[in-house]
Amino acid sequence: MTTALIDYGAGNLHSVHKALARAGLEVVRASTPAEAAGADALVLPGQGHFRQVMESFLASGFEPLVRAHLAAGKPFLGICVGLQLLMERSQEAPGVPGLGLIAGTVKRFDNTVSVPQMGWNQLFSYGQPELLRGIPDGSYVYFANSYYVDFADDLPGAYTDYGQTRFKSALSTGHLHATQFHPEKSQAVGLAILGNFRLIAERLAAS
Repeated sequence: MTTALIDYGAGNLHSVHKALARAGLEVVRASTPAEAAGADALVLPGQGHFRQVMESFLASGFEPLVRAHLAAGKPFLGICVGLQLLMERSQEAPGVPGLGLIAGTVKRFDNTVSVPQMGWNQLFSYGQPELLRGIPDGSYVYFANSYYVDFADDLPGAYTDYGQTRFKSALSTGHLHATQFHPEKSQAVGLAILGNFRLIAERLAAS
C-alpha cells in the first residue's frame, strides 16, 4: 500500500514524510500528478497564506487527481492549510474559492488572542472520529495557525479552545480526514494519529 505525499511547494515535506514513515506508511513524495497516480492514500500538507497556497495547488495540476481520489472513496489526509483548502472560502483571501469539498468557511481568530496561535493546545473529540481513536481527550498537539475552519457540527472530528473561540481542529469521516494541527510536530500523540490513518488506509485498501 502506497501513500503519496503531495509536493506542490507549500508544505513542510521533510518532517511530514519522516513522520508518516515512522507511523508505518510507505511514502512516495509526488511533485507531479503522474507520480501520485494510483496511490492508495493521499496526504495534502500546506502552510502559508490561503491565496498563495491555493494558487500553488491549482498550478500544480493536482486538483483533478485529488477530486478523483476522493470520489473513489480512497483515504485522504489534509494537514493545516491542507485542511483549509477543502473548504468553500476563507476570510484570509476573500474572492478566492476553496475546493468546496466541505461546506464551510475559514475564519480568523478575533483580536482577543495572540495571532498566530503558535504552540501546544488540547484536542477534544466528538462524534467518534476514527482518526483520533485511542487519543485521550485533553491530549496536546502542535498548532501554527491564524485561521480556523468552521463546518457542520454533524461531521465527526475534534475541537480546541483558544481564548474565547472554540474551533474545529480535526475532521474524520469515512475516507476523508484532516487536521488543523501538525501531527508531524506533535510527538507521540501525532505519531499515534498518523498510525490511525495508516490503519484506516489499510482497511479501505482491503475492502
